[in-house]
Amino acid sequence: MGKPIIKGTRLTVQHILGMLAQGATAAEILEEYDGLKPEDIQACCPFARKSLSETEFMPLYSARSRMRP
Repeated sequence: MGKPIIKGTRLTVQHILGMLAQGATAAEILEEYDGLKPEDIQACCPFARKSLSETEFMPLYSARSRMRP
């Protein structure tokens, strides 16, 4: 029950998505990790979408947003 990794690497999908979220480009990630292919990075987003589609989200409210004048 470990974290999902990119096949043939020890890189987690979470790590790649985190790098993209921090502003790294696919080219920068590919340059950093030998053996990683563009399609590996492209596969991370649909994987995350599918994983999240099975998750229920509830809106978060701050105490301030509940108090209306």
